[in-house]
Amino acid sequence: MRISELSRRSGVSNATIKYYLREGLLPPGRATAATQAEYDESHLRRLRLIRALTGVRGLSVASAKQVLDASSAHQTDTHRLLGIVFGIWPSEAGRPETQADGPPEPSPEAAALIEAMGWSVSDYNPARQVIDQTLRTLRSLGIDYDWQTLLPYAELAARTARHDLDRLDTITDPLEKAEQAVLLTFLLEPALMALRRLAQEDESIVRYGDGPDAPPSGEARPPGHE
Repeated sequence: MRISELSRRSGVSNATIKYYLREGLLPPGRATAATQAEYDESHLRRLRLIRALTGVRGLSVASAKQVLDASSAHQTDTHRLLGIVFGIWPSEAGRPETQADGPPEPSPEAAALIEAMGWSVSDYNPARQVIDQTLRTLRSLGIDYDWQTLLPYAELAARTARHDLDRLDTITDPLEKAEQAVLLTFLLEPALMALRRLAQEDESIVRYGDGPDAPPSGEARPPGHE
């Protein structure tokens, strides 16, 4: 396909595609003339992954190039590929992208939760620090919360992760799998939080019955609340 069709199918402008070619994010096409080249489906898939990394994950062009180079080197290792695009595994020179300035801070509460769940999780996963920081903040505000209180949420998260990877298992192309992983993870997170808010409102109506949409007193719980 010509660059104009590549632009149309990818949603990336001609000028941006040429920029990616100059910067080495996109490999050159097959030359057909002095100033013309043909591109194929691999270019389209790589462009879509670039767009996901820069537009959804918010990486700089330089960081996206590091991730793309590392991803290309590990296309046959799905676990490492996903770790790279999520920013957990090293993307350059053996150093984790999220911990470029040194080893991660200790996160004992996250470590205890991970052990209790029987999970295998990288020491460099930034979610470890998020858990510990969040729990410290809650306690500083007078809310008695520790890692054990998170166990029911962790069980729900495990079910969600299985559902996510079941979906990815249907994709065979490594670059497409990486793109879908980024999109599903980062774009779905607000929707997952919104589902929690909806469920909280519904549960509040069922329990306390004070809202305008509350069921009449004594009415049976709706389906799904058994």
